[in-house]
Amino acid sequence: MNCLGAYLPGNSTVDLRPFTVPVPGHGQVLLATKYSAICGSDIRCIYRQHLGIGPERYQNVVAGHEPAGEVIQCGPGVKRFREGDRVLVYHISGCGMCHDCRQGYMISCNSVHRAAYGWQRDGGMAPFMLVEEKDLVSLPDELSYADGAQVACGFGTAYEALVRLAVSGLDTILVTGLGPVGLGALMLAKAMGSVRLIGVDVNQERCALALNLGLATDVFNCSAEALSGIEDLTKGRGVEKALDCSGHNEARQLCVRAVGSGGAIGLVGEGGEMNLNPSPDLIHGSKTIVGSWVTSIWRMEELVNRIARWQIHPDILITHRYPLSEAANAYAMMASGQCGKVAVTFE
Repeated sequence: MNCLGAYLPGNSTVDLRPFTVPVPGHGQVLLATKYSAICGSDIRCIYRQHLGIGPERYQNVVAGHEPAGEVIQCGPGVKRFREGDRVLVYHISGCGMCHDCRQGYMISCNSVHRAAYGWQRDGGMAPFMLVEEKDLVSLPDELSYADGAQVACGFGTAYEALVRLAVSGLDTILVTGLGPVGLGALMLAKAMGSVRLIGVDVNQERCALALNLGLATDVFNCSAEALSGIEDLTKGRGVEKALDCSGHNEARQLCVRAVGSGGAIGLVGEGGEMNLNPSPDLIHGSKTIVGSWVTSIWRMEELVNRIARWQIHPDILITHRYPLSEAANAYAMMASGQCGKVAVTFE
């Protein structure tokens, strides 16, 4: 049986091509894809142009690394999951044997056997998807497939950073970069107890979205006025925690300088530079900088269960939904930045 899948040639276009629906082998399952979200890394590293070197480069496969779906066929040797189970996919299939994989951080696997869904092996921008059972995370009944697709990368990335920063109800939180990861960070920080949540972005639509969804109590443009505004809000004490989701130098500088003495800064936004004056910016304030890259599969499993317990729904961040036949419009919308999350739906 053949079906269509979305491929990314690297020139800001999308090709819909037929491919043969695979039969699951040992330890594999076949999913019926229900939702597949678009990640910013897809736009930056694949859609506009093919970046990366060697095994990190896009290998002309079905795109999409943020899928959720239903198990419809199990191969021999499958141990836990069964037909009819609702799942999301941890988007890196690691070797399973290295130190990072054994800790659940397949994102950091350096083996030649490492392959990312939607990058080096077929991903979720198709009605069916072949997945290793070890890469599956069970989706609680309280959450929709649209919720699950959000967790598959963006929310996991935000949650890992917030946990590393030890965010709690004692903290005022600053988040710079209000794309899907930044908006997700605000939603999770609120669920984790933070009361004052400050968002910063140069995009007025995303600032408005953060306010309209009740995720931020205050928003600013990333400009010279943002730091003075944050100082006024905090009566000169600064925020306790800050998280940069933008990858821009000015936003990272703002995070460092808006954090008060003894505070902590998390970095998840990829690329760019970070120019600081170590003594006044960090040393004299005894501040900590934490880098965080995606998350582990065990923490992703923890997260979906906590999201269900907190009774929050990541799908409220999806501002645009498209069928697979309009995948070109979906990627173009995500590339424009004039949106929240964009997803392709198969339901």
